[in-house]
Amino acid sequence: MSELVRVCAESRLPSAGQVAEFVVDGRALCVANVNGSIAVLDGTCPHEGGPLGEGMIEDGCVVCPWHSFSFDLRSGICPQDDGMKAETLEAVVSDGELRVRL
Repeated sequence: MSELVRVCAESRLPSAGQVAEFVVDGRALCVANVNGSIAVLDGTCPHEGGPLGEGMIEDGCVVCPWHSFSFDLRSGICPQDDGMKAETLEAVVSDGELRVRL
C-alpha cells in the first residue's frame, strides 16, 4: 500500500464551501472543504477531463466547471449518472499538513 504524501500546508487549504486544485507527483487533485471537513478527489473529471479543482461545491458535491457533472465528495459517485465516478482519496490533516494516499 502506498504511503501518505504531502499535498500542502494546512494554511493553504480552501475555506469552507470552497475547492482548490493541487498537483502532486504530476497528478491533479481536487481538495474540497465541506463545512470544515476536507475531502480529496482525483482532479480530472471522468466525463471529459475537466478540472474538478476549479469547480464549486453544491449539496455535498463538487460540480465540474466544464459540463456541470457533479460528484459526491464522500463517494465520488455522479448523481446524474451512477455509472460515472471520480476517484476519492484517503486524506489526513495533521501536524499542519494535508497528506493523501495516491
